[in-house]
Amino acid sequence: MESSFIIQCLPLILLQFLCLGAGQINYFPIFRCRDDGDFTPNSTYEANLETALASVASAASTRYGFYNTTAGVSPNTVTVIALCRGDVGSETCRDCISNSVVLLRENCTNNLEALIWSSNCTVRYSNRTYASVVEVRPNAKVKSFVNASDIDVFDKALRDLTGRLLAEAAGGNSLRKFATGDVQYGPDSLNVYALLQCSPDLSSFDCNSCLSVVFREAQGCCDGNIDVGVFYPSCYIRYSNASFYNDPPAITLPSLPPSSTTSPAIPGGKRNSSKNIYIIVPVACVSAGLLIIALCFFMKTRRKKNATIKQETGTAFSSLLMSENQNHSANLAQAGSVELEMSTVGSLQFDLATIEAATNSFSNGNKIGQGGFGPVYKGVLANGMEFAVKRLSKSSGQGSKEFINEVILMAKLQHRNLVRLLGFCLDADEKLLIYEYVSNKSLDYFLFDPDRLGQLDWQKRYKIIVGITRGMLYLHEDSRLRIIHRDLKVSNILLDFDMNPKISDFGLARIVGVDQTEANTNRIVGTYGYMSPEYAVHGHFSVKSDVFAFGVIVLEIITGKKNTRFYNPDDREDLPHFAWKSWIEGRAMELIDQTIIELCSKDEVMRCINIALLCVQEDVDARPSMAYVLNIFNNYSITLPTPTNAPNYLPKRHLYSSNNESVSKSTDESQITEVHAR
Repeated sequence: MESSFIIQCLPLILLQFLCLGAGQINYFPIFRCRDDGDFTPNSTYEANLETALASVASAASTRYGFYNTTAGVSPNTVTVIALCRGDVGSETCRDCISNSVVLLRENCTNNLEALIWSSNCTVRYSNRTYASVVEVRPNAKVKSFVNASDIDVFDKALRDLTGRLLAEAAGGNSLRKFATGDVQYGPDSLNVYALLQCSPDLSSFDCNSCLSVVFREAQGCCDGNIDVGVFYPSCYIRYSNASFYNDPPAITLPSLPPSSTTSPAIPGGKRNSSKNIYIIVPVACVSAGLLIIALCFFMKTRRKKNATIKQETGTAFSSLLMSENQNHSANLAQAGSVELEMSTVGSLQFDLATIEAATNSFSNGNKIGQGGFGPVYKGVLANGMEFAVKRLSKSSGQGSKEFINEVILMAKLQHRNLVRLLGFCLDADEKLLIYEYVSNKSLDYFLFDPDRLGQLDWQKRYKIIVGITRGMLYLHEDSRLRIIHRDLKVSNILLDFDMNPKISDFGLARIVGVDQTEANTNRIVGTYGYMSPEYAVHGHFSVKSDVFAFGVIVLEIITGKKNTRFYNPDDREDLPHFAWKSWIEGRAMELIDQTIIELCSKDEVMRCINIALLCVQEDVDARPSMAYVLNIFNNYSITLPTPTNAPNYLPKRHLYSSNNESVSKSTDESQITEVHAR
């Protein structure tokens, strides 16, 4: 019996393997039928549903592949939306919608709400009214279970490709928000093809936000997989190593209807036409003048309403570009290229009223943390999407600068180990940064609390260390801009639901030239205990300054103790120095947190301690790059060098703070201009 079943299934199994070899699987159709509500057969609701569904196929073919209709009145109102893929023609669109309607009725017989994703279209209906907002439920994720041979190279190529296509799709018009493209990656010049689409009734901002969330879902569920689809009702993304789309048909904008008013024939022809002109021209001029006056009044009122916001935004951006780059002409050119993209950044702006409603007017019940420049709140939009809001304190002297800096830096960064910026709000006295919501708070929330420390076993800690490495490598080498974080620390490492690390807080970060790895500043910022010696004393920062901070973090993760806890005023011994002494004396295993020592991999821990000590060496050039560190994690055959010397230590008034604060100070060691708790 069992062998007979296998023989019967053999053709399907072979077909599946053939699909895997091509890297592309036919996942469709995908159904989502709401199971918490049914309608009664032969009811008014069903009649309205049949009416609405019958109208979408023919209408969608004349509406550029998108149609939204409503039938009936409450409580039996039915809304139907149909959206065809942007690369299919009108006939294919019509056929797909017609077939999908039939399949939808067969598979979701009496459900009040249902959705189908077919290969060329999406059809959904509901007893709710869709109001051009991002819908995140129901959703679907599909993949082929075949991974790229080099996941890091594949992921970088995919991030670059989707970043470009996301901007293209979100920048579409009210007829189509759609983009396709491909890119080669790896030494074998393999290809990855991607398709992104939003419902065209979404705003550019909503489309950008929806696709950003979908891409993060794709990376979270299917990292390294070569054929993936993640589908939301309002947007979706597909990518594969095999081409699966066509060139989109051109959209011809509808022509204006001819005027329904014609002038009657007037005897006398030419003479009467002249009289007509004498009458029409003054009337037209007066009408045009009145129209211009009305428009001017409207624009003046609108300008007056937004004058404060525009002036503050422009001044802040100009101030940032001048102050951050006045001594570095190469950097100015680089930052200038960012400024040219501010139209894209501007599309990320939230309305203050929306944020206030989502956070219950910034109530204490919604407060989830306290950042260096203000509190952090959780917000929930009307469609159920969660986000975090960093509300810059009005009393923060650095607020405007760090606010603008973070918007510019984060707007284009996409990596699974970086917190994603969803938008910002600059309204009157409010400066708000809106990020994806990361459910498990920051690393220090677990690492330095005895009651929670047990939740971080060695496997989780090792995954966090490798994830931070990947995120920092992206900032230093793989992103479009070379970025030095300058405030890397455990409280700026957030953890998602699966305890994946996400680097946050880019208010102090600096852009440097693509070929530039170091720079100087006369304004030292960062956190005592994580600052490299050359930066704390001389203001000399580089990617190796971040490497130093990374080494401190790795030691904190292994020991479960704060760096400053090891500080002794008599001998100025901190965690790196304590670890160094333990290493050279053969007592490195004593560093391991006692809650994990029984179940951890001793070889992995010792390797991580070795890496950390290499990162905190006094000699800047002796510290490894993040690329080398990741290579070590990926290749156990690499023999690690031995750290050459202990870190350099500074007088305590320069380097240490009892409460792990972020600081800003001038190179005059006697002056600390600002201190902010992080």
